[in-house]
Amino acid sequence: MARILSLHAHPDDAEILAGGTLALLAARGHALTIATMTPGDCGSAELPPDEISAVRRGEAAAAAALLRAAYVCVELRDLAIFNDDPTRRRVVEVLRRARPGLILTSAPSDYHCDHEAASALVRDACFAAPAPNYDTRSPDPAPPLPAIPHLYFMDPIEGQDRDGRDVAPDFLVDVSSVFQRKRDLLACHASQRDWLRHHHGFDDYLLRMEHWTAQRGRLAGAPFAEGFRQYRGHPYPTSPLLQELLADHLCQMS
Repeated sequence: MARILSLHAHPDDAEILAGGTLALLAARGHALTIATMTPGDCGSAELPPDEISAVRRGEAAAAAALLRAAYVCVELRDLAIFNDDPTRRRVVEVLRRARPGLILTSAPSDYHCDHEAASALVRDACFAAPAPNYDTRSPDPAPPLPAIPHLYFMDPIEGQDRDGRDVAPDFLVDVSSVFQRKRDLLACHASQRDWLRHHHGFDDYLLRMEHWTAQRGRLAGAPFAEGFRQYRGHPYPTSPLLQELLADHLCQMS
């Protein structure tokens, strides 16, 4: 059994981009933690930050519960995620408590500054988490990890970087068999519909997710797929752990 951490910026990000893959991993008995950097405190035009944060933490926990996963919030704030020293130490403590051997996080280049900052934070936290002398300054610190975890980047939103260039995945996971579960996970985030209608100018976030997942599916010759890239920088592990865990759901890109 693998211990897996999905750590993206906001509630609903992981479900949009990797909900099917998480559902496949959960069905195989792997131990999942879904974490967000923020509780989505800016994600409302009607509710103040504390109230929308409480709503969105509850929605994120409900989605995680569908997978029998734990939910954790790092308790940063929207549009205030930075790869600085105090924040990095806080993220390392989250990694040490979750104790993953495999981490899924946001793409290094995406439309949202929080997504990009989350990606850099998680990359650097993976490096620091096994270092015994790296003090997280937590009052009750968890022990260092035994090794740097395997690190994978999810797709950016719409499969494009912030300048609209296509980002090709290293590999695709066919999530057609669990697409309804992915839809159920995202549907837990009901407050997002109002916010996306107000700020992003589209109404049905479930249909948008379906469209994006079908786009990746067309690359794979499958109805629905999700794309990932493995980070192989020195000295991160380069063995294909996620690919091996889901070998029977990997697709050849057309």
